[in-house]
Formats: sequence, structure tokens, C-alpha cells
Amino acid sequence: MADPKGFLTTPRVGAPTRPVEERRQDWNEVYVPGGLLPIISEQAGRCMDCGIPFCHNGCPLGNLIPEWNDYAWRGDWTAASERLHATNNFPEFTGRLCPAPCESACVLGINQPAVTIKNVEVTIIDKAWDNGDVTPQPPDRLSGKTVAVIGSGPAGLAAAQQLTRAGHTVAVYERADRIGGLLRYGIPEFKMEKRHINRRIEQMRAEGTKFRTGVQIGTDLDAANLAKRYDAVVIAAGATQWRDLPVEGRELTGVYQAMEYLPLSNKVQEGDFVAPPITAEGKHVVVIGGGDTGADCVGTAHRQGALSVTQLEIMPRPTDDRPAHQPWPTMPMVYKVTSAHEEGGERVYAVNTVRFTGDENGHVKELHLVAVEFVDGRFVPQEGTERVIPADLVTLAMGFTGTDQGNGLIEQLGLQLDARGNIARDGSYATNVAGVFVAGDAGRGQSLIVWAIAEGRSAAKSVDTYLTGLPSSLPAPIAPTDRPVTV
Repeated sequence: MADPKGFLTTPRVGAPTRPVEERRQDWNEVYVPGGLLPIISEQAGRCMDCGIPFCHNGCPLGNLIPEWNDYAWRGDWTAASERLHATNNFPEFTGRLCPAPCESACVLGINQPAVTIKNVEVTIIDKAWDNGDVTPQPPDRLSGKTVAVIGSGPAGLAAAQQLTRAGHTVAVYERADRIGGLLRYGIPEFKMEKRHINRRIEQMRAEGTKFRTGVQIGTDLDAANLAKRYDAVVIAAGATQWRDLPVEGRELTGVYQAMEYLPLSNKVQEGDFVAPPITAEGKHVVVIGGGDTGADCVGTAHRQGALSVTQLEIMPRPTDDRPAHQPWPTMPMVYKVTSAHEEGGERVYAVNTVRFTGDENGHVKELHLVAVEFVDGRFVPQEGTERVIPADLVTLAMGFTGTDQGNGLIEQLGLQLDARGNIARDGSYATNVAGVFVAGDAGRGQSLIVWAIAEGRSAAKSVDTYLTGLPSSLPAPIAPTDRPVTV
């Protein structure tokens, strides 16, 4: 146990953020640089080292949280990093981007604020990089087997790193011009600076992983031919088929999907543009969708100089405290204020978009909305509540419906889909095509970064067993939840 009395004597203190007016002027991460280190050891000391650490189950990676909390409290950052990496390939990603279901499962959280697990995690890995504790781990010998990984998001990168370290020759194919998937072009710089991705890529290159960017499997390269060239294929292409809003005026200029809008600001930070082709500067911005992607649009619009930002959500406002039907240790749906929301804008709940109207040039100008109530499984408009708000730029951040089915990948490989439009797989992440596996959102559906990394690690174990014909020593923290298919 870290501090035996820490949970009694030390109050929870979160990561300090930079002043709103300062951070709205740049794209750097919102947190005070180095601001966690003076307080994080005390925060780690709040961990009770429970006899049954429910935080392990709250995290699909099975992170050894009490162990690295103890090392962080003692200031042994090297040992803390070793325990952290034992279950997680990329803790600097999860420490910044994960909504921390582990904290919802923290035993202390039954009647007190939970341990700041996420803050401890990111401090450990940042210290590890600063101290030189993160080094390449190339395999001792090569197996002679080859693997193609399609997609370079967290699932694909995790699978690729695990398989490379197991001795297989791995090539990662990415359709974008840079590696990282949604980590690169879906997450704004102020949530995670892309230098964190870049140095992991360099580590993986030093270990032997190969990267091929600008290659769309199914379009630029036939998927069936790719499968013939490699001993195994891992599909980690994500669930990028976005949900649309089929209402009057959807065709107007100025109404975009979030993933048409957000990547452009990231490309500005990469130096590809001086200014984004789609910008919120001087505009009334409306974000449809109340989740994390919507919050990313809110923060991006603030930094681009929007006149106003309004975020719409069809669901009612969540409660401030854990609802009775979502008891500990489940992850509850509670009202959340992100760093983007701290920076301004209005959030409107329990409303639905009726239509858009435009100006004489075909550009969106107004959004018509109506209050709704959830009755008998559907949203019912409330009579007399329709109103109009200004909207010069609208972003749709309503989630995703499944993996992309328009690029030829699924047809060329002859893959089966499940009822939700995801690629079907069995209990070992194998598809109906021999030697082809699927991990992450492509098989699971839209989910959290920790689930993606956990699935990438788990799928790697199955691929290793398939390639060698022997039991694999690689870890498999989770099993797929989808129904089995016949291989």
C-alpha cells in the first residue's frame, strides 16, 4: 500500500489547466506543463491497494493500477513505468484521451472522489520518456512470418507492436498521409500534441515495424492480393462510417461532418495549410452531438475565433451525480464539463434539429430546432417549442454506424458482417476468411481508446498462435463480444 492514511488525509486534486484566455489563443495541450509532478505522488498515495482492485476490471487493459500508484508515491518512476507498460503499449495516449472507466470503478469512489488514476498514469509515462526509460524492444530472432495491419489507430498500432516484438515482420498500411488514424486527424492538438504519436512511431520503427502511408486497401491496393502476400492480416480500420442527419437543408454549404472539419485544423498544425479550408472564424457555429467529438468541435471553433458556439444534444442533461440505475463500479453517464466547455459556448439538451435554412447563395444561415421528450422508445417533439438559432457553420458529431463499406476491402476479401455493420469475428478475433483477423472498432463498433488497445493486444496473441501453431506468450486482456463466425 502507498500511504496507509492517504485516502483519509489527502483530498483529490486534479491536473491544473492553463487559463482559458491563454489556451484559446494556441493549440498546445490545455494542461500546465509539468504541473502534475509536484502533486501526483500525494494523489497516488490516496490509492487504498484494495484486496479486490475493481479498477482492474474497470479498465479493459487490466492495468496494474495499485502497483504503479505505489511506485509513483515512492518516486520510483522507472518501476512505475515498467508496471504501466506491462499492460498498455501507449499510456501517453490513454492518459490523455481515455474517459477513465477505471476511476468509475475505484473503490474509494463509493463514498469519496476517486483516485486520479488517469493523471497518475500520464505523469508516469511522461517521466519515463524524460528519463529515457522508453526504449525500442526489438525481437531476439525473427520468425520468418509476415503480417499486414490495415489501419494505424490505437488498435492497429498495438497489434503491430506486439507482433513485431514476437518476431514477425509487420507492415502497417494507413490510407492517410500520416500514421495515427483518428489519433492523428480526429483528436485536436489541444487534447494531445502529435509529438506523442511521433515518438512512439519512431520507437516502433526501431523495433522493426514498417509503415506504408497513403495506401487505401481495397482501392489503391487490392485486399485479396494483399492477403496472398502476407501470412496473416489484421484489419484495424476503425468504424469510420459516420451517422448523418437527413433533414431539409442538409445539402447546404456549411453543414459538415465533424470528421470533415476536425482533420483540417490538425493539418494546419502539421504545416499542410496556413489556414484551414473550413474555419469557424467570425461565424455562428452549431455542433450537433453532445459527446467527446462534439466537444472537440467546440474547442476547435473557439480557437478559430467563432462568434458563438452552441452544442445541441437530443438526450436530456445528465445528472451531476451517479444515477441509481448505474451503480458503482459501472461507468455512469453524468454531466461532464470538458476543457472545451470551460472555454465558453452554450449547451442545449433535449432538442432535435428540424431543418436548416440558407441564404441566396446556398449557404446555411439558420437552424430550426424543437424540444423533445423520450416517450415509449422514441423522441417526441413538444408542441410550441420550435425556435431558430443562427448557424453559419454546422458540424455533425453524432457518432459512427460501422466500418467503411465503400472502399472495396470487405468485398474483395469476402468478409462477413454482423447485424450492426461491423466485421464479424469469432472468439479469437478471426474473421470468416482464414488468416484474416479484426481488432478494434472495425469489429467492435465505435468505442473507447482503451478497448481499441486491448483488442489490438488480444488479437495479436491469436495471430501469433495462428502463425506459429504454438500457444502464444503474448497477453490477451479481453475477448471479443461479437457472435462467432465459421472459419
